[in-house]
Amino acid sequence: MGSLAYKLASEALKLSPRQRARLAKRLIASLDQRREPGSAALWAKEAQRRVAELQTGKVKARPAAAVFRKARASLR
Repeated sequence: MGSLAYKLASEALKLSPRQRARLAKRLIASLDQRREPGSAALWAKEAQRRVAELQTGKVKARPAAAVFRKARASLR
């Protein structure tokens, strides 16, 4: 972390928990705004493709619980 970032973090830690939470929310929101142009359209197209695959039977849906169970097991 650069010296400016270190100074900002030190000052931020002096804020009340509520103020730090608001600051954290604002900082995180600023990261979300840095999306690449056109990414929303690409995700919409991907969602449409996936729905079409489900509707045509090309792929089958699986219960989320089963997917998460398998993912957790693979991490062990």
